[in-house]
Amino acid sequence: MSTPVPILLYHSMADDVAPKFRPWAISPKQFATHMAYLHDRNYTPLTVGQFVQIVSGNAGALPERPVVITFDDGLADFYTGAYPLLRAYGFPATLYIVSGFVGGESRWLAPDGEGNRPMMTWNQVAEICTSGIECGAHSVNHPQLDIIPTNKARDEIFRSKDILEQHLGRAVSTFAYPHGHHSPKVRQLVIDAGYASACAVKDAMSTTTDDIFALSRIVVYPEIGVDHLGKLLKGEGLRVTPPSEWIPTKILRLYRRLTAPAEGRV
Repeated sequence: MSTPVPILLYHSMADDVAPKFRPWAISPKQFATHMAYLHDRNYTPLTVGQFVQIVSGNAGALPERPVVITFDDGLADFYTGAYPLLRAYGFPATLYIVSGFVGGESRWLAPDGEGNRPMMTWNQVAEICTSGIECGAHSVNHPQLDIIPTNKARDEIFRSKDILEQHLGRAVSTFAYPHGHHSPKVRQLVIDAGYASACAVKDAMSTTTDDIFALSRIVVYPEIGVDHLGKLLKGEGLRVTPPSEWIPTKILRLYRRLTAPAEGRV
């Protein structure tokens, strides 16, 4: 029997951001209300790795009210805005890191007006990985992996794992597709690289029978208050992830391939 499980996706904890980046940032105060809500209603947060171990039959049963908390990118405001609250509540979480920009700035966000946003340092990444935060890979440069040449996608997937493992001295077992974009070919590259799981986006409820190499996540947008969050955690207004790709997803991938610069096409 399939059990629905919400996997939340956050990006940035900031009040002042460029207009084009606004959908991907929530205020630290708002994030605090979300974590308080989870705590007060007895949700049990899990990392992606813990969730996958459970659904794979390797680590007992799901808690009564599970929720998986994830963050993408590795921006410095995770360390200042999210990490202290997670530690205060004793909540584990998974942070997916764009390894090529650690210690620098988020240059891939330049089109959104946020190319100078500080990233976490390697010392900070090492610290959080010893304090209940699972560190996963989010590519080296944050490209759309499903429309770039296969050799470049392979390099982004394999090398991001290698970079993180060399700096952290521990295995990195989970990956998140930049922009959520993936394809059967990209999914297989993730498996070939030795990851045990991967996250997509989909804005859908995950389940215990979800594809562990394309886990569905729910983007937490800035307009989501605690009442709205409560509904999302119950799956209200959300699709349940399907066993295969939605047809619109395949159509959109074809469009992005056709409109990408010639050197970026597969």
